[in-house]
Amino acid sequence: MAVLAWLLIPLFAAIGAAIWGSWASRDRTIGDIAELNGYARFRDAMERAHSGSGRF
Repeated sequence: MAVLAWLLIPLFAAIGAAIWGSWASRDRTIGDIAELNGYARFRDAMERAHSGSGRF
């Protein structure tokens, strides 16, 4: 029984590594596009706030 346990440990580790690897390599470009759009809106708002005041 102890031999079976020692054989199952690497099996579970390999399965866990495969799951983590597939999760880590997922396509995350959809979230990046939303973040970049939000940053562009922020930049535009900051330019508008500074352009009308006449001060630094």
